[in-house]
Amino acid sequence: MYKFNEGELIQQIQKYIDGTYDQHYASGKIQSTEFIIDAGHGEGFAIGNIIKYAQRYGKKNGYNRNDLMKVIHYAIIALSIHERENEKTN
Repeated sequence: MYKFNEGELIQQIQKYIDGTYDQHYASGKIQSTEFIIDAGHGEGFAIGNIIKYAQRYGKKNGYNRNDLMKVIHYAIIALSIHERENEKTN
């Protein structure tokens, strides 16, 4: 059905994101990203990280697949912020 294996890749992305919740920086009840979003800096933080990991891909640790996963994860966070902010105006 998909030309670019999107179905499988989406499953892999979800597995990657699920794994980030088990890491040390997410072990508390509130992630640092939530504090940044609550302070009103979430969109810039997410976009900044998208740029950071996109530029890092192919340089630090070579063509590291996890850099692309991080780009997608931060894009999802940015999309979540967008949805939340536009919910208020609609």
